[in-house]
Amino acid sequence: MDELQRAEAGSIEDASRFPVFVILDDVRSMHNVGSAFRTADAFHAKGIFLCGFTPRPPHRDIHKTALGATETVPWKFEEDITMAIETLKKEGYEIWAVEQAHNSISLQDCSFGNDKKIALIFGNEVTGVSDAALALCDGCIEIPQWGTKHSLNISVTVGVVLWEMVKGRKI
Repeated sequence: MDELQRAEAGSIEDASRFPVFVILDDVRSMHNVGSAFRTADAFHAKGIFLCGFTPRPPHRDIHKTALGATETVPWKFEEDITMAIETLKKEGYEIWAVEQAHNSISLQDCSFGNDKKIALIFGNEVTGVSDAALALCDGCIEIPQWGTKHSLNISVTVGVVLWEMVKGRKI
């Protein structure tokens, strides 16, 4: 850690985090949840909302992929995703679903200001972002894909989208 000049757990001030929040909407895989935590830690996201039946720490299968990030990334649980969205909207966040939907914006065409607060919803591995959540979103972001499957694992999607959200921002 010294050679990499990484911060120690507990030494990161909340104010220094990027104003990007991750919302997991009925994500079923504990490994995907753990991976989202680890990615949110890597990109210094503000936090994670776990909604619906999304598994919550502590659990060894989440810990297996999170590698301690459940201790370094602030997180909250909300059974009803609409309540999580309303909470973040009250805090000034724009809410964007990462979903293949009508009128979605291609990820490379998204342009968010340096200090804009963004919450990103990642949905269930099979059914995607719920209709209830989509109805409350400011828009949808889609990762362009040219292969035959037209989908990525949520753990990959979180990494790709978070990188795009923070790559031009300065802490």
